[in-house]
Amino acid sequence: MTRIGGRIVRPGAVVEGYVEVDGPTILEVAAGNDAGDDVIVPGFVDIHCHGGGGHTFTTGDAESARSAAAFHLGHGTTTMLASLVSSPFELMRDATAAYLPLIEAGVIAGVHYEGPYLSEVRCGAQNPDFLRDPSIGELQELIKTAAVRLVTIAPELPGALEAIAFLRENGVAAAVGHTDATYEQTLAGVAAGAAVGTHLFNGMRPPHHREPGPVIGLLSSPAVCELIADNIHLHPGMLAFAARTAGPDKAALITDAMDATGMADGTYDLGGQEVTVAEGVARLARNGSIAGSTLTMDVALRNAVAAGISLENAVAMASTTPARVLGLADQTGALEAGLSADLVVLNPDLTVKRVMRRGVWV
Repeated sequence: MTRIGGRIVRPGAVVEGYVEVDGPTILEVAAGNDAGDDVIVPGFVDIHCHGGGGHTFTTGDAESARSAAAFHLGHGTTTMLASLVSSPFELMRDATAAYLPLIEAGVIAGVHYEGPYLSEVRCGAQNPDFLRDPSIGELQELIKTAAVRLVTIAPELPGALEAIAFLRENGVAAAVGHTDATYEQTLAGVAAGAAVGTHLFNGMRPPHHREPGPVIGLLSSPAVCELIADNIHLHPGMLAFAARTAGPDKAALITDAMDATGMADGTYDLGGQEVTVAEGVARLARNGSIAGSTLTMDVALRNAVAAGISLENAVAMASTTPARVLGLADQTGALEAGLSADLVVLNPDLTVKRVMRRGVWV
């Protein structure tokens, strides 16, 4: 049995005490004095990530995916989706099949298709050559296994509402994103079953006081809003505003990281498009659009706290809420007895000290 002491971040509170781990499971979380200055948080859950450490999820290469997951595990992400970008159907199908053994081994929790069912005018760094209208025929083939966890769709596209409803009926979460939808079209997507807003503000029609658009539609709906807390995609003030408006149960920190994360500045590839990374900011070479991030979840947590979000709320956004999105709240995402021993020991300045996954230090 392992006993880990410090300031323990639990839902809605920070308490001094100890987490007792027995094998892969949390046995008990107990209050106690003189537990130390470390900050103990549940392992981070990243539902939107394209790669890291020089490795990518976007090509369907299983070894690259394994290495990308290992890189982010070192930064405290104990559960994550492998996010593809807009791609031909064949790549989506083959990548999903290639990643199934990694899912079965617990390396990743599933696959997220960020595209190709996206708005051309709001595609951002997505490759426009691969965009197309939602296809239930494609989705039927792709979700034959339990590998697919999340699909981003622009709800204004022909057939989008039917596709969102189809995903919901088959136990796959749908997200509204890369969209030029009106406020009403956004709410229609949520009513059809969309449970997530893909990187709120980014890749969306901007809010207007006479046409609120998808940002306000998502914030005023039950959908969980993804937030990229890298201080590039969102100003810290906007991050804090969105987090306060949504609340910690309806906001999820994500990285949207690409393979350049943790690497030197230079030229990289994302979905067949050249990306230039300078001073840690990734942009498409052809038009300067922001192209994913070089963020890790531990930095996202620190940025959220620096923006004025309380530590307990930031941790809920980094772990508890995204675990619920994936249907894994009964397994991970909080420091509670009976859940998986996925946790991160942080120094008082919230930098990573140690990471435990399923009871094993990594």
